[in-house]
Amino acid sequence: MKKNLFLMLMTFFAIFVLAACGSSEKSNSTETSGEKGVLKVGLEAGYPPFNWTQKDDSNGAVKIEGSNEYAGGYDVEIAKRVADALGKELVIVKTDWDGLLPALDTKVIDAIIAGMSPTEKRKEAIDFSDNYYKSEFVIVTKADSKYANAKSLADFAGAKITSQLGTTNYDVIDQIPNVQKETAMNNFTEMRVALETGVIDAYVAERPEAISSTSANSKFVYVEIGDEFKVDEADVSVAVGLRKGDDNLAKINEALANISEDERQKLMEAAIENQPAAN
Repeated sequence: MKKNLFLMLMTFFAIFVLAACGSSEKSNSTETSGEKGVLKVGLEAGYPPFNWTQKDDSNGAVKIEGSNEYAGGYDVEIAKRVADALGKELVIVKTDWDGLLPALDTKVIDAIIAGMSPTEKRKEAIDFSDNYYKSEFVIVTKADSKYANAKSLADFAGAKITSQLGTTNYDVIDQIPNVQKETAMNNFTEMRVALETGVIDAYVAERPEAISSTSANSKFVYVEIGDEFKVDEADVSVAVGLRKGDDNLAKINEALANISEDERQKLMEAAIENQPAAN
């Protein structure tokens, strides 16, 4: 009798353990599927017209994770299309420029969609999608500056010029003869303030940022110097950054291929028009 009772108790115990394990596995599975249903995209939310921060969801802006603010801009529109193609919910994670690669590496974010150029150096650390925008470098200065009518890089000799830390924009300053290359800045908002107050004479930007800047401040102009800057195509292109071997790369490229060149230009024009004045 005691033996039968012991066997019965062991049987009930085994059933309980299996049920508990099954419940635990089910819970883990739900959490995993929940994570798989989200695409966390990292961007500065401070590089108009590619991305910026605003107070509401107007013009299609997306709420920033852990914040009451929203992110808008060209990159956000691209991120929406990528997330839709993957069947995932878009989550925007506001991240400093120099923190984007570490955030991707540590899986804080799933992708970088932040006006990032797919340079060979960056390709050593991460994978990139096909390009989703291509631009050119220009130089932003004040309208009343002696550099406003510059026709060549040589005309900027002696100028105090900077750009963003860790970018090709900053590297190409070395191509300007006798330039006073200033310390790189963290973002373009800082550069606009520095230009306004005379700390710098000019900064190097991609053409969309320059249009954005001069649209927001009538005291600024930008100088197009043709193809005088010697750069690789990758230096003036932007793409989606992913961890090495990401299985979503092919789907993301397909999603980007479905955005026509005309639509891309319209998205950029809308971003320039919709950028908040404070940016």
